[in-house]
Amino acid sequence: IYSMIYNKLEYIRFDSNLEKYVGYTEFGVKNAERFNNNPSIIGLVRAQKEAYCHNNIDIDYQA
Repeated sequence: IYSMIYNKLEYIRFDSNLEKYVGYTEFGVKNAERFNNNPSIIGLVRAQKEAYCHNNIDIDYQA
């Protein structure tokens, strides 16, 4: 759903399967821990996933 990229390098991403942020660099890992420990941020991205992804998943899988 959400990735942060700087200088063509992805350093953090919200993984919707794990429902948490994952860091790919030292800076990203630190921020992922900070984001994952903040319930309001996690609640926001889960709500966005619920509102967008769950409503549109049937569209992608219709034949």
